[in-house]
Amino acid sequence: MDRQDGNGAAVLAGAGVLGFAGVAAAAASAHAGSDPRLMSAAALVCLTHAPALLAIGLLGRGAVLLRLAAVLLFVGAALFASDMALREFGQGRLFAMAAPTGGIAMMAGWLAVAGAAFRLRR
Repeated sequence: MDRQDGNGAAVLAGAGVLGFAGVAAAAASAHAGSDPRLMSAAALVCLTHAPALLAIGLLGRGAVLLRLAAVLLFVGAALFASDMALREFGQGRLFAMAAPTGGIAMMAGWLAVAGAAFRLRR
């Protein structure tokens, strides 16, 4: 594998963090808490976005839209999953509208991925 640039390494680190968080959230949904749906939702978001970040980190060098997508996907997943985890463990919310903000960021990230397809063909 070629040596990663700083952005690629950061995206790969984000993939690792989300993957770890997703497995931890899945375990928490099976073993702890009063409403396993909250942690299951956090696990689903983390475990579906981690591979996307992995792919972007490995393949998306030099593509500005893909770097933007990576940031939006990571921040969105982190906001959403953190808010779900805090609710589950009785700590309230991350902040008002954290989960919806995270969801919107993830949707924007996926649109950036789609937009990058048109930029890459040129």
